[in-house]
Amino acid sequence: MPKLTVITRKAYGGAYVVMNSRAVRADVVYAWPTAEIAVMGAQGAVNVIHRRDIAAADDPDARRAELITEYEQRFNNPYLAAERGLVDDVIEPRETRPRLIRALEMLRNKREAMPPKKHGNIPL
Repeated sequence: MPKLTVITRKAYGGAYVVMNSRAVRADVVYAWPTAEIAVMGAQGAVNVIHRRDIAAADDPDARRAELITEYEQRFNNPYLAAERGLVDDVIEPRETRPRLIRALEMLRNKREAMPPKKHGNIPL
């Protein structure tokens, strides 16, 4: 069975991994430009990574907002995931249907060979 994924919005941490990502052998993974693919959301990450910097700031809320914006621009985008091979391509939403059709055509004759079982389960 072909396994296709289109990330349209947020894909964070373990939830991203188990929801048909490359790690669980998805055949094709696409992401929209609006997708956010990261270990965790920007707000949570900034609160953990930069807690001392935020606490030492004259205006902690303004500093937190600045760091969140910086984190989102730097890490929460699908282009970084595409560079690392987690996503096959970043596509525009209007390209989704034609790309999925092509992917299904490409995978029409997909056969996945599983390794032979070494032994069965014995009743205990």
